[in-house]
Amino acid sequence: MLPDADDLPELLLDLAVPHEDINALVAGRRRMSGDPGALRLLEECVEELFRDLEDTGRTPDLTELFEAAPAELAGIFPVYVFVAAVPHTLAQHRERGIPAEVSRRSLADLGRHMAVHRRRHGTTGVQSRRWLVRHFRGELYQLGRLQFERARHGQRTSAVISAAGLDVVPGTPCLNLHIPDFHGPLTPSACDRSLAWAREFFARHFPEERPVAALCHSWLLDPQLKRYLPADSNIIRFQDRFRVAREDTEPSDAEPVQFVFGDPDLPVAELPRRTAVERAVGDHLRAGGHWYIGHGWFPFPDEQHRSAPPRSNE
Repeated sequence: MLPDADDLPELLLDLAVPHEDINALVAGRRRMSGDPGALRLLEECVEELFRDLEDTGRTPDLTELFEAAPAELAGIFPVYVFVAAVPHTLAQHRERGIPAEVSRRSLADLGRHMAVHRRRHGTTGVQSRRWLVRHFRGELYQLGRLQFERARHGQRTSAVISAAGLDVVPGTPCLNLHIPDFHGPLTPSACDRSLAWAREFFARHFPEERPVAALCHSWLLDPQLKRYLPADSNIIRFQDRFRVAREDTEPSDAEPVQFVFGDPDLPVAELPRRTAVERAVGDHLRAGGHWYIGHGWFPFPDEQHRSAPPRSNE
């Protein structure tokens, strides 16, 4: 199920795994090959990862399986699971006619989350292991600046969007929109191109799903940011694309600290003030305020930006 130790580095580089993590993963591969129990666990994880593929929106949780890995492989075992899943993922993509370049950029999120882990901990590992299951199941795709996840409406979102006049019930297909790290500014033009590409991509490769709304759940949609950032900033212009789906009452202060500064456990008093966003996040917390996850939506296809030129190298 795994490539041999000589071929593994090339595949890891294709997945954007940081160069400084390659040798540790090759050494771990040799330990894996000598442990029948670890290989059986690997096979079980891959089987679970691809279970019930048609049940979009109910991504399996492999946490317990990941944590059952031998102690000497703790932290890196999920990498081998995702590597072993690659041939199955690519076969699934080919059946849908998904271009190889889209596959490559989508699965490269493994390397991005390993870079996040290294930035925070200084070691080889994977941040957000459960999150990456979506990519390898074929549920999430990187299309330009934004990521789009095939999902289905729940009770709360379907009620709000139905009240706005769209034909939506619980279980209706939708797209969850995500903003990946390490990918440059969130400019309006980059977002327009991603949305235009997404309209074309999902109509072509998943024509049976026909999502009628795109949703986003992010601290970037917290309306309090408008107190600190100018109306023409990238973040506020991104917020302006969305209608409010619901409001959270539980603070999520760690979210902006993690994404802006790289470590959710940094002392608030010591947060840097180098950029407008850093000043907004830190000053608000130092003043005793809290940040919240915002929940927004807009109709999809996005009529507001239909004039944007489609981006396609399909």
